[in-house]
Amino acid sequence: MTAALATSWSTTLATSWSTTLRYARAAADDFWCAVEERCPGRLPEREAAVFLAALGRLASGGDDPAGRAALLAVLGHAYRRYRLLPHQAAVEAALTATVARHAPGTPELAAAWAVAARRASAAVTPAVARAGGGPAWWPAEVIDHDRPAHGVAILTVRPWRRLPFRPGQAVPVCTPRWPGRWRWYSPANAPRPDGTVELHVRAVGAVSRALVHAVRPGDPLWFGPPYDVGLGIDPASRADLLLVAGGTGLAPLRALVEQVAAAPAGRRVTLVVGARTFTDLYDAISLDKLQCAHDWLTLVPAFSHDPLAGAGERGDALTVALDHYRPGQEVHLCGPPPMLAGSRLRLLAAGVPADRIHLPTGPVA
Repeated sequence: MTAALATSWSTTLATSWSTTLRYARAAADDFWCAVEERCPGRLPEREAAVFLAALGRLASGGDDPAGRAALLAVLGHAYRRYRLLPHQAAVEAALTATVARHAPGTPELAAAWAVAARRASAAVTPAVARAGGGPAWWPAEVIDHDRPAHGVAILTVRPWRRLPFRPGQAVPVCTPRWPGRWRWYSPANAPRPDGTVELHVRAVGAVSRALVHAVRPGDPLWFGPPYDVGLGIDPASRADLLLVAGGTGLAPLRALVEQVAAAPAGRRVTLVVGARTFTDLYDAISLDKLQCAHDWLTLVPAFSHDPLAGAGERGDALTVALDHYRPGQEVHLCGPPPMLAGSRLRLLAAGVPADRIHLPTGPVA
């Protein structure tokens, strides 16, 4: 198959999947009935809509590597939890039959969907092996939505059952406004007694734009299973921390600060928060409260494009942070791709040992 033909079929699959989603509730019912007929008692009816949306999105394609990784993380857990791996052929047949019913097309399109369903199954198989136990997703409700800066939102979300995450991890998130599209976000808090989770979202991409501009309190979301991405704190270490944040990369690092606050153990923390200008420092009030409450925490702003910034605050986050580096610190850095590019080499050149550098890893980064 030529590249042009493959692109054409990919577009056709995406179009027919969009048509199917216009009848999402009926399609979910049809899909569940088809799975139940072929392998009864496996997939709960209440989970069929979320499962179908994720599987159809995977089969129809169009995601970047991070989005595809999020999809596979969710589906891998779902196949494991509902013991669907031996029944992949039945699930594939249910998917193709559902699309054929709600977006009928040519025999060639039906054949293309059959191939796409098999490819989706092949991609899910290794994801099942990597999946742990527990639910594939947690239904949740947005209980607060704040817009502290242009293009940025802070969402407080309450899962229906407690989400077992650790500070520094990333979690796939999906909104019904974009069914089947899962995107990674890192909670900005350590686990709380009330189980709520705080998300910091910048309006980049369809899902993030929906979370910033369209979602409101009372709206549902889904959380997928939490994953380690290389930013967590070693529980056996008591080393001081230098945390370097850019933009909404602040979220997982603020969660680390809250984790230390629960058990300081003599550890000192320097948090460098990068922004273009003072007005882009979207979480300033929460950060100020943390600094006032803990004498072991030093907060350092870094402004890359603010002519009024003080001498010690002027420059990109990593440049400012290196002025605060002290031997023995563990360095955790999170931010947008331009900030991460080359950051490991800069840290190594500054004398930071490789085993003390912690950057987000994998397709989440």
